[in-house]
Amino acid sequence: MPRYPAAVLAVLLTGCTLAPDYQRPALPVAPRFPQGEASQDAMAPSRQHDDWHQVFQDPLLRQLIDNALLNNRDLRVAALNVEAYRAQFRIQRSELLPKVSADAKGQRQYLPRRMTGTGDGAITQTYAATLGVSAYELDLFGRLRSLSDKALLTYLASEQARRSVQLGLVASVASSYMTWRADLELLELSRQTLIADQESLRLTQGQRRAGTASALQQIQAQTSVDTARAAVARYQRQVAQDINQLTLLVGAPLDERTPSLPLASQQIVGLPPGLPSALLQRRPDILEAEYQLRAANADIGAARAAFFPSISLTANAGTSSRELSGLFDGGSGTWLFQPQINLPLFTAGSLRASLDYARLQKEIEVARYEKSIQGAFQEVSDGLAARATYQRQLVAQRDLVASTQRYYDLARNRYRIGVDSSLTFLDAQRSLFSAQQGLINDRLAQLLAEVNLYAALGGGWTDAH
Repeated sequence: MPRYPAAVLAVLLTGCTLAPDYQRPALPVAPRFPQGEASQDAMAPSRQHDDWHQVFQDPLLRQLIDNALLNNRDLRVAALNVEAYRAQFRIQRSELLPKVSADAKGQRQYLPRRMTGTGDGAITQTYAATLGVSAYELDLFGRLRSLSDKALLTYLASEQARRSVQLGLVASVASSYMTWRADLELLELSRQTLIADQESLRLTQGQRRAGTASALQQIQAQTSVDTARAAVARYQRQVAQDINQLTLLVGAPLDERTPSLPLASQQIVGLPPGLPSALLQRRPDILEAEYQLRAANADIGAARAAFFPSISLTANAGTSSRELSGLFDGGSGTWLFQPQINLPLFTAGSLRASLDYARLQKEIEVARYEKSIQGAFQEVSDGLAARATYQRQLVAQRDLVASTQRYYDLARNRYRIGVDSSLTFLDAQRSLFSAQQGLINDRLAQLLAEVNLYAALGGGWTDAH
């Protein structure tokens, strides 16, 4: 004989379920990501990288992400939600086993003489102690099992939701960090341009006093200085706002003393070639959608089981006595066995409607699951195309900066020796400043595209070969 017959009986009686067999929907996308001209250069051989510590190379960025994972309030709320769903699952799972309780009670009551029939009042007292189970449902058709499975899958979906928040947080910190570093470089570039423009203005003012420059040339030089001053103020504001954004994401002040890599260095590692689209099934938002789909599938089992009879048991054994001292004397034992069966005969169509609703909810979750995969496929495809084209765009922009730098040097020398007017020199200044700004902005756009690709791939990638 088993030591715990009630528990064994409960396990045997709760082993079945009427939920449909779950089949994962086929991927509604191509088996591999696009390999066209726009994305082929983006996929250079690489080792396996599944951890953001290996993907992001900048030590200051790594420190900021570490701090954000410790201090960010949104991530903390997501983690607490996971614990809340876990508690709900434990509550639902407990319904599979009987709840044993021990009760002890006493009662002392005065009855008036009109009720005793003897002409005198009387005091009655009773004492009882019982041990048993109350209204335990035998899960013959798997209703409780299906509800428990649904609660478990909802809990697992909440864990993937937490991972989505964490992945989004890592990507947000990385994007904000890259933006901050780019704005710092743009601020420094604006300051250097302002110094150069102020020097040109002083030179033009000297020529104006000497009569070799016109008032129009001086005004043009002053316009360049004012434009550079406005750029300095604009980037000072953007840098301050970037720091505020990072502080909010990280949940703590920034420590800028940590060494960091230049923006132009390799901030993010390369990708392996031939990425399979099956990688999308590792994304936490897609896993969350699949868990929600499976939970809806389990809900169908609970709706089906509601059509069948439900059996509940109440049983207890104990002792009772009129005197507390005789509570455990021989002949005071009592017991109760009370089975109850409930058979739905007429429910005005509510059970059928509940089953139809559960099936429709599953179809909705299937559509959501497929849509999340299609959206993720587009994000990755866009990321691969952006990463490749940005590399070529950066090469062209660097060539443009080099050409504009030569144009500026030549125009400055010719202006100083009086061969050309200040118009050519000022045009060269503006062209060089614009080209240098464009190079920094293009590099930032490339890095942001790589961060978005990292997030689109679920926080990492594996070699497909």
